Amino acid sequence: MVEGRLVRIICLMTIACLVQHATADPPENQNAKSNHLAGESSPYLLQHAHNPVDWHPWGPEAFAKAKAEGKLVFLSSGYHACHWCHVMERESFENAKIAAILNQHFVCIKVDREERPDVDHVYMTALLVMGQDGGWPLSMFLTAEGKPIAGGTYWPPEDREIGGETLPGFATILQAVINVNAKSPENIEQTATLRSQQTRRALQLNLGLQGKVDANRELIDAAVTQLTEMFDPLHSGFGRAPEFRGPKFPNPAYLQLLQAEAARNDSAQLQSLVDSTLESMAQGGIYDQVGGGFHRYSTERTWTVPHFEKMLYDNAQLLEVYAAAYRRNPRPLYRRVLEETAEFVARELTSADGLFYTALDADSAGIEGRSYVWNEGELAAAITRPEDLALAQHAWGVSGSTNFEDETWILTARQPVSDAEQTRLQELKPKLLAVRKQRPQPNLDSKVLTSWNGLMIAGLAAAGQALDDRKLVERAAQGADRLLTAVKSDAGGLFHVYAAAPGESARARLPGYLDDYTHIVHGLLTLHDATQDQRWLTTALELNNAMLERFHDADQGGFYFTSEEHDTLFIRMKDQHDGVQPSGNSQAVLNLLRLSAKTGEERYRMLARQTIQLFAPTIAQQPTGLCGLLRGLLIDLESRSK
Repeated sequence: MVEGRLVRIICLMTIACLVQHATADPPENQNAKSNHLAGESSPYLLQHAHNPVDWHPWGPEAFAKAKAEGKLVFLSSGYHACHWCHVMERESFENAKIAAILNQHFVCIKVDREERPDVDHVYMTALLVMGQDGGWPLSMFLTAEGKPIAGGTYWPPEDREIGGETLPGFATILQAVINVNAKSPENIEQTATLRSQQTRRALQLNLGLQGKVDANRELIDAAVTQLTEMFDPLHSGFGRAPEFRGPKFPNPAYLQLLQAEAARNDSAQLQSLVDSTLESMAQGGIYDQVGGGFHRYSTERTWTVPHFEKMLYDNAQLLEVYAAAYRRNPRPLYRRVLEETAEFVARELTSADGLFYTALDADSAGIEGRSYVWNEGELAAAITRPEDLALAQHAWGVSGSTNFEDETWILTARQPVSDAEQTRLQELKPKLLAVRKQRPQPNLDSKVLTSWNGLMIAGLAAAGQALDDRKLVERAAQGADRLLTAVKSDAGGLFHVYAAAPGESARARLPGYLDDYTHIVHGLLTLHDATQDQRWLTTALELNNAMLERFHDADQGGFYFTSEEHDTLFIRMKDQHDGVQPSGNSQAVLNLLRLSAKTGEERYRMLARQTIQLFAPTIAQQPTGLCGLLRGLLIDLESRSK
């Protein structure tokens, strides 16, 4: 077993990152010698292509090098819009001293978690089974065979004293790993074997128990009860009662299950949970009151201070949620959110030919949120008429104490205004947006992910149908046409990413994962709902059948996350939990039920039921973790009662 001190060091530094807010200047080494990432197409990997760390992309060459040289692997997984990923790069991966240690003693692999979600998910699970909190950057030490040893998230470069205790930095952690590996390599191997077994068990949780838990309404009721108990009565949304401390996420999977259950039994109570949450988010700082669209999550309970990155998948799913809310209750607030979010996506996350980019960074010029926040002077310079300025200050909460970093405001919209005042505020927003455009802008992650594009196609189609806006539906259709042209393979399958390496034209890369298939089928089916155009249903059927061929487990049921075309990790997992996106199995079930209803094909319904039953034991233990599957169960139970 790895020495206790090493494990304690790593755990302490994972905690330490939460209490030290780091800022730094942007990297200064863009003309430095490039490493093995220079030919990659991921903007995140290219960001690291000139680090003094000798990074390798994930692949057999890196592991062969580690084996040949008798070295451990240091794996760093992150993504382009990640604030702490940028901080760790500036502090450690640009640090010549730390780079020298890494290069001498480790083979270093850098992973874009959005390009390789299979790799990231397996090793994030390994980190969790070690008893640590997850997050990015994910920092993991591996054997040359890819087995996990120990890890953490962000680590500062040097030791820090916090609360009277000296906590070791990254350089100290590296030296501790080097020492243990030199003195007790057999203990390293034993620990890696144990961690692999624990990770495998965690990823296969309850999959051998199918049939012992019945997939019935009691599972839905348990999840709804738990969500009700998790609801924040003061600020809406969901968290850990009673304090509701820490980050608060939009959780579309929660909201969609509650929307479906509220519609089923006409529950005013459940509908109020949804409506109050949608209202609180739309009026809070998590929603960009000037430019539209949602930031990643709120860092605190009130939805005021967001983590400023903007992700395609959040905005796609929230378009669907608000569209469903608007169809039930056509509130002007919901319409405004739908229109502004769709406009934000068109303005900042859409390519010239209609594809959808991945994300905008949280940082601008190395400062988190700089592009979005305001001080009194900036607001007064942008809005020169005194009566307009007074209205803006009142409506957007710019009075009293500042709400961000003790010096600026994040705009909120919690104050009531008249219809005429709201109309005037809408007229002022372009002025503020023009001022914002003169500031340093967040970097754009311009890669195109098939799965996330599928979600946005669905979001735009649903919004267009709800608002009776044919232009939004046409944008969804244009995106679908362009995406299918870009990522469909000659064999009828899908690629995962469409991006350009330096000096090259964009091309499709990496075999598609389960959610690439399920999410684009979801988008096509939503387009079919909005247009009744048969070609969308025909293509959805083709891709759904391709998914069945590549991912379905004919023995146990359910769907693997990877196909035979992918790298072999030490486990082939079945994605089951709905996180920031619906799991591939959840979306597969929902698609199969929709296809069965549209085509009358009973085989699709039986595959959906088999998949729900496979995961029923997990649902029973973690009801709110698989809300997408529960929504599928609800749809299936309703169809049986008709």
